[in-house]
Amino acid sequence: MTKNKGVADLSGPNSLFEQALQIVEQARNQVKQTVNSQMVQAYWQIGRLIVEHEQQGQARAEYGKAQLKNLSQQLSQRFGKGFDVTNLRTMRRFYKGFPIRDALSLELSWTHYRTLLRIENQQARQWYQQQAIKQNWSVRALERQIGTLYYERLLASKDKAPVEQEAHDNTSPLTESPREYLRDPYILDFLNLEDKGYQESNLEQGIINNLQQFLLELGKGFAFVERQQRIRFDDEDFYIDLVFYNFKLKCFLLIDLKIGKLKHQDVGQMDTYVRLYDEQYKGRDDNPTIGLVLCSEKSEAVVKYSVLSDQKQLFASKYMTQLPSEEELKQALESQRARVQQQLADQKLQGVDDAE
Repeated sequence: MTKNKGVADLSGPNSLFEQALQIVEQARNQVKQTVNSQMVQAYWQIGRLIVEHEQQGQARAEYGKAQLKNLSQQLSQRFGKGFDVTNLRTMRRFYKGFPIRDALSLELSWTHYRTLLRIENQQARQWYQQQAIKQNWSVRALERQIGTLYYERLLASKDKAPVEQEAHDNTSPLTESPREYLRDPYILDFLNLEDKGYQESNLEQGIINNLQQFLLELGKGFAFVERQQRIRFDDEDFYIDLVFYNFKLKCFLLIDLKIGKLKHQDVGQMDTYVRLYDEQYKGRDDNPTIGLVLCSEKSEAVVKYSVLSDQKQLFASKYMTQLPSEEELKQALESQRARVQQQLADQKLQGVDDAE
């Protein structure tokens, strides 16, 4: 059956319908973003007005309570839902939590900001705000990162020595190191694996099936490259569980998944992978490859008495298949922070001994 030459083809990716559809969807998204931005700005302004009026009252607590109740009734009668006393209190907290209007972002919704307001630490709140913008986090992604203490884990896993060196020496800029981008522990609760009874293949397949969430947990700048990538040495083949590339560090990340406690041979195997990968795959403009052994249980003895202790490209981190409680995470972070501080103290003491 031949088509009528006088009628445009309305099917296919480049059809008139598809092009018109893109224009309409783009316009709607722009309208939605504009409305969202205006709502955020309006709620900030209302919060500012509430705070300013309360500051003018004599008995602040009673005055503020009465003012919010009256304002809620009047706005609700005029505009309907969305202006109950609870929401007005949130707007007041919004203004107090983000007092600089120019610091508000057009990319974040009112729900984003309500989520951010739950964070008491101002530095953490600002960090999550910046990352939500940079990483284009949805509200759900933001809630997950806050719930798993991303900010706190990142702080705990940082190598403090370069930071201290930078504080004393401003002649050279502080460069980003791989350690700044890796976490410990990684929370893989989205895999829905039981604490026991799963195999490494189940873990790997679960990560592939939930790749978007794993990339979110992995951190900023990572992109997936390949699964079970083969590297060859003489007549023997090796297969790397997962390979990623970080566009900020400009290097590959090799991940080896292990169930159970970290062993010396696991570290040695990853060391071999990294050396072979640098030789066979690293480009001229790439930085040295990073190797990460992701295990269900770390061994401090292996970390201390293996190449992990002095190898800048090899790392080991623990993964958890079940989300721990906030208290458990805080205890783990405090323990890790104490170890880092002890290491720094030992390094300073060693420096004094060497000087003597």
